[in-house]
Amino acid sequence: MIRNIWAVGRNYADHAKELGNSVPTQPMIFLKAGSCASLAASEIKLPEWSKDVHHEIELALRFDQNLQISDAAVAIDVTERAFQAELKAKGHPWTLAKSFKDSCPLSAFFPVKNLEELKNLNLVLKVNDEVRQNGNTAQMIFSLQTLVDFVLTHFPVTPGDVLLTGTPAGVGAMKSGDILEAEIAGKVRHMWKVV
Repeated sequence: MIRNIWAVGRNYADHAKELGNSVPTQPMIFLKAGSCASLAASEIKLPEWSKDVHHEIELALRFDQNLQISDAAVAIDVTERAFQAELKAKGHPWTLAKSFKDSCPLSAFFPVKNLEELKNLNLVLKVNDEVRQNGNTAQMIFSLQTLVDFVLTHFPVTPGDVLLTGTPAGVGAMKSGDILEAEIAGKVRHMWKVV
């Protein structure tokens, strides 16, 4: 069971810049409810009330019974960008924009022996066969170990929790009928239909 999804904002400098945000000096963490995750599903369901929903491909890490990282997946941090912009402008939390039902689709998980094997991986997202996002975990501002240490130090992490490690540049809108194909090169690939 996934109780919490600890998500990292602005962990790729190019993504921070594309949204006009400053680059953080320490990990910027926000929380998505574990209940918004869907594991190895075939569809991403957009909320009826949404206006402008964006895709954000991410490497997802999962904490085991010993709060170590023993497996990982490719995830889409589904974001309602119009509401996020309104909430940010008011200084309000982003929960409405980030933590709705099905807003964290995950592929199947693959085993991880240590974080070193994840530090130079390509993340590629195609929408209708067009590459939208293409980044590498080596471009992260904060390393995977730094992120893991930070959340374990500051938050009540529980076994089964997921850590989303940030998205590279290229985020954009998705609409009903789109086919998303997300891949972490050499590790996992998953497809979803947006409905």
